[in-house]
Amino acid sequence: MKNECRYEIRFTGRVQGVGFRMTARRVAGEYAVAGWVRNEPDGSVRCVAEGEVAELKRFVEAVQHAMAGNVEETEVHRAAATGEFTGFSVRH
Repeated sequence: MKNECRYEIRFTGRVQGVGFRMTARRVAGEYAVAGWVRNEPDGSVRCVAEGEVAELKRFVEAVQHAMAGNVEETEVHRAAATGEFTGFSVRH
């Protein structure tokens, strides 16, 4: 996979205890992205994903759509890809 960009994403709303991480991992399997997702102590969910920009945008939109009733806000910060990921996992 050619990793061109890194997205550091923060989802807020009612995003913990609703299957968000498992949904994000499932959705990631449908796109050429790699990285991880985890719950944060402040009640948000953090996701780091790398891939081509178009795939990352589609991935974020798909997660937002899949969890539409739960996500109130999505913050995305772009950075250079590190190439450190080989798949997509749930972190604890």
